[in-house]
Amino acid sequence: MNKSLITIIAVIGIVLILVLWSSSRYNSLVTKEEGVTAAWSQVENVYQRRADLIPNLVSTVKGYADFEKSTLTAVIEARSKATSVTIDPTKLNESNIQQFQQAQDGLSSALSRLMVVVEKYPDLKANQNFMDLQAQLEGTENRIATERRNFNQAAQDYNTQIRRFPSNIFAGLFGFDKKAYFQAETGAEKAPEVKF
Repeated sequence: MNKSLITIIAVIGIVLILVLWSSSRYNSLVTKEEGVTAAWSQVENVYQRRADLIPNLVSTVKGYADFEKSTLTAVIEARSKATSVTIDPTKLNESNIQQFQQAQDGLSSALSRLMVVVEKYPDLKANQNFMDLQAQLEGTENRIATERRNFNQAAQDYNTQIRRFPSNIFAGLFGFDKKAYFQAETGAEKAPEVKF
């Protein structure tokens, strides 16, 4: 009887250790995935900050009667498109992130064209409201770069975890999928051509 009791206790102990170890692995994967979700939320947050600055910028620029209306229209349309693209953080695959990035790149391009056109208007460039908005946009662009980098680091940490043994077994069993990264824009590897 003593021998069978010891065997039962040993089996229960081994099962308990396996359950605790398995739950620890699973919880680690959940923590990493939540880190990716939190980093994605910050990316969306800074892009939203940029989108929120644009109506004020457009209003300031509209005050200059001879300003190119087509440029303002392009900025407004790009903002509308960029804010309409949302992604479920549990489905951060390459296609979704690329779609999100293309919409944001369209807005960045429209803002760049706006800033080039603004160069023709010294009064507008000297307007304090415009200068403040421009400084806020520049700061936001820096925040966007930082949050995108943070997101990529969180995604890399998560992706590494789900590929490692034995976590890869739990990732496969419980449906933890690889997360995509932000990629550089096409052509970003080439230096811009400057002509004088």
